[in-house]
Amino acid sequence: MKKFAIIGAAGYIAPRHMRAIADTGNDLVAALDKNDSVGVIDSFFPNADFFTEYERFDRHVDKVRRRGNSLDYVAICSPNYLHDSHMRFALRSGADAICEKPLVLNPWNIDGLKEIERDTGCKINTILQLRLHPRIIALKEKIATLPKDKKHEVDLTYITSRGHWYMVSWKGDVNKSGGVATNVGVHFYDMLHFLFGDIQENVVHYSSDTTCAGYLEYENARVRWLLSVDADNLPDDAKVSGQRTYRSITVDGDEIEFSGGFTDLHTASYQAILEGKGFGLDDNIVAIETVANIRNYTPIGKVGDYHPYLNNIIKL
Repeated sequence: MKKFAIIGAAGYIAPRHMRAIADTGNDLVAALDKNDSVGVIDSFFPNADFFTEYERFDRHVDKVRRRGNSLDYVAICSPNYLHDSHMRFALRSGADAICEKPLVLNPWNIDGLKEIERDTGCKINTILQLRLHPRIIALKEKIATLPKDKKHEVDLTYITSRGHWYMVSWKGDVNKSGGVATNVGVHFYDMLHFLFGDIQENVVHYSSDTTCAGYLEYENARVRWLLSVDADNLPDDAKVSGQRTYRSITVDGDEIEFSGGFTDLHTASYQAILEGKGFGLDDNIVAIETVANIRNYTPIGKVGDYHPYLNNIIKL
C-alpha cells in the first residue's frame, strides 16, 4: 500500500484524486489546504492528518520521512501558479508527484523540473485524462488507418458557464490561472496533439477574460476552437433547456461524443502511474507551449478561418 499526501484538498478536483487513491487500494495520510472546508476527506480517509499551514505540513512530511516512513506520492491539486513549487516540494521530500493540469504555466518551467527529477531520482506524473478516454483512443486508431497526409477539419467548442465568483477567485487572474485557454482548455490542446500530431500554426482570433478563440493547424488537422466560461455564449437551444455546459468536437463533420466517463479517468490515470506507465514532463511540452503562445498572442479578429461562434461575439 502506497502512502499519499494531497496539496489542495479543498479544491474542486481533489475528490477525484481521493477516490483514485482509494480505488487503487492506497492510503492518504496527510492533506493540505489553506481552506478548511474539507469534510470530503471523511468519505475516503478520515484518519488523514490535515493542515491549513504549509509550514506545518512541510514539517510533518519531513518528520515522518526522518522516521523512515516517507511518502510515496504527493498529489497536487493546488492553483495553477503553485504547481511548479509544489512539485519541487514533493520531489525534494523523496516522493513522486502526481500533478493536475496544467502542469505549469510556461514551457521553461519544465526544464527546471527536469533538473529536479535528475537531482532527486523522483518522478513527476501528470493527469492527461483524455488520452485514456476510450472514444479518443478509438478515434486515434481510426486516424492511424487513414492517409498520413490527410488534414482533418475539426471544430472544438467548450463552454462551461461560471458565475461571478470565477473572476474574483484565482481562476480569474491570468497570472495565477494562465487564463481561460490554460485553465479550462489545456487538456483539449493535449488531446488535439495526441490525435493529430505536431503543431504547425497557432493563431488567436479573440481573447477576453472569459472567452478565447483561434485556429490551430497540426500535421493531420485544421482546428477552429472556442473556449468560454461565459453563459451568454451558449447555443440558443442550450440556454432554452437550462444547460450550463456545452461541449462539442466534430471531425470532418462527424460529432465525437466523449462527454461521459470523465470521473473514472482519474482512477485509470492513477492505475497507469502505479504501474510505471504514467505521463511525464515530456508528454506535456506541446500543450504547455500551445497555451503559453495563445496567452501571449495579439488577437487578429475575424480574419482567416475562424470559429463560427465568433459571429455572435464580435459583431463587426
